[in-house]
Amino acid sequence: MKFMKLGSRPDTFYTTDAIRSVSSEVSSDLIIQVKGTRYLLHKFPLLSKSLRLQRLCSESPDSSPHQIVHLPEFPGGDEAFDLCARFCYGITITLSAYNIVAARCAAEYLQMSEDVEKGNLIYKLEVFLNSCILQGWRDSIVTLKTTRAFPLWSEDLRITGRCIEAIAAKVLMNPSKVTLSHSQSRRGGDDLSCNGAEIQSQRTYKPACKGWWAEDISELGIDLYWRTMIAIKSGGRLPSNLIGDALKVYASCWLPKIQISRITDLDIGSDSDSEGNVEITSKTRLLLESIISLLPAERGAVSCCFLLKLLKAANILGASPSSKMELARRIGIQLEEATAKDLLIPPPSRASNMLYDFDIVMNIVELFMLQSQSPPTSPPRFKSEFIERRRSRSAENIDLDFQESRRSSSASHSSKMKVAKIIDGYLQAIGHDINLPLSKFMALAKAIPDFARIDHDDLYKAIDVYLKAHSDLTKGERKRLCQILDCKKLSMEACMHAAQNEMLPLRVVVQVLFFEQARATKSGNKVADLPGNIKALIESHGIDPSRPLAPLSTTTASIPADDQWSVSGIRSPKRIPTLKMKLAEDEELEEQDDTRQDGMGKSSKLRGLCAIPGRPKRMLGKFWSNGRSANANGNDKN
Repeated sequence: MKFMKLGSRPDTFYTTDAIRSVSSEVSSDLIIQVKGTRYLLHKFPLLSKSLRLQRLCSESPDSSPHQIVHLPEFPGGDEAFDLCARFCYGITITLSAYNIVAARCAAEYLQMSEDVEKGNLIYKLEVFLNSCILQGWRDSIVTLKTTRAFPLWSEDLRITGRCIEAIAAKVLMNPSKVTLSHSQSRRGGDDLSCNGAEIQSQRTYKPACKGWWAEDISELGIDLYWRTMIAIKSGGRLPSNLIGDALKVYASCWLPKIQISRITDLDIGSDSDSEGNVEITSKTRLLLESIISLLPAERGAVSCCFLLKLLKAANILGASPSSKMELARRIGIQLEEATAKDLLIPPPSRASNMLYDFDIVMNIVELFMLQSQSPPTSPPRFKSEFIERRRSRSAENIDLDFQESRRSSSASHSSKMKVAKIIDGYLQAIGHDINLPLSKFMALAKAIPDFARIDHDDLYKAIDVYLKAHSDLTKGERKRLCQILDCKKLSMEACMHAAQNEMLPLRVVVQVLFFEQARATKSGNKVADLPGNIKALIESHGIDPSRPLAPLSTTTASIPADDQWSVSGIRSPKRIPTLKMKLAEDEELEEQDDTRQDGMGKSSKLRGLCAIPGRPKRMLGKFWSNGRSANANGNDKN
């Protein structure tokens, strides 16, 4: 920290009953009132250096021994006036980054310029500010912080602007060329006088990394910090990721100072019993929106996790819709970096009956899908004459563009697969919310393209969670929900669980069993991993579950539109009307009497085996070969 001493006389000021006087053989003839302090001083030393005092004394002549002058709006109060008065008397004063702003504003108020006397206080302060204070890193930051006490004066005198420019210039400088007067751990540095003389042995510190400045400028209030960051960004020489890291440091320093629980309990829209809480919330909201406005435009400049934390704070603090949509847009660009837990965003207000803000997550996913459209995967075709004429460099450029297009397409495909896993995990987390409508749950599940889900295990878990939390769903709603599930993409463990899941519709259970049998048959394995109750169900109809079934046919069959859930690519018999009629009959009975859910009876067991698609597959012929009627045999022959 650098300092400057002015004057050489010893201090002769003393205080008695809120009256400041100076020891002198000459009696005082001037009384100056500065706020709550009265000064008994002499006209000659003060009027010889202050043009304002000269004018005030001349405008109000007084025949009394003491002329009284009032300075009600003196910047810096009695402490700043003390510095100016001591300077006029030649008493030693010490100036540093902590008091130079107050002294400069006070000297400007008293008009202690060169027009009154050469080498006056304003001149000396300007020399010290420009040659010493603004050349030091720490001194510039401390000086900038002190300008908040004198915002108008500091702006008029360009102290604030000069400090910001000095800080930005040092940030944009090569770190190897920056010398700090304090350690990076912020321990007190050496005290240096204005001419560079050392009080202690000289020690200098070099910044250890490119982002060395972020923690230091995080001491600034949001108004000064915002202006400083704008100046740094306008330089155009700093990587966007360093800007993002600095914003993250600043947010971690200031946003946690407000307890989230206190903000959540605060009803911003109503008359709160504590105006202080409302004021704190408003200031924090302004701080948050300012941080959002400073986010770099480049993708990846800040992590997706940090953006989602800002979005959670924006919902809690009631930030503007434009700020929240800006965060949603940025999150959508790099959604594959998030986790399901990160997406659990609290609702905007306590009026919401849902546990989490579903709509903003839906917007994020839609934005992700819009920006991640895959480019064409085949190069443009040109006429042969054109290619022959303009081969060489243009053809090479086309090949490079095509290769880059393929890489971009692959990256987009991979990112969508990652997002699919994230969204399926998110659906599992929010499925417990009893107030989550079925339409919203299905809309988010369908927002992910089919190719992005390699398997449907996580989606099945989400559906299972939702069904258990919403036991009041009708049969039609459960069927509609399970239409988004592709049983061909379920693992063996998921199939085993689904086969015994009483919440699933009948068709889904039969479909799961069918595909598991088909998978085992195709691989030539024995179906020995079925649960005991499923094996007992199969054996009760005269089928050996340990024996593989007939090989699958590769002929594609025509599948009705209402049975899109059946397997394509497996040939089925032409008719089995009795089974289809039996299934329809049992389903009508279920709809009339939903109270029979205490277990699977004999007819339900038969229906569980017969409830296959409208055109069942030949490989399941053995399931009901022992129970076919003569009429069914006749139909098969036809």
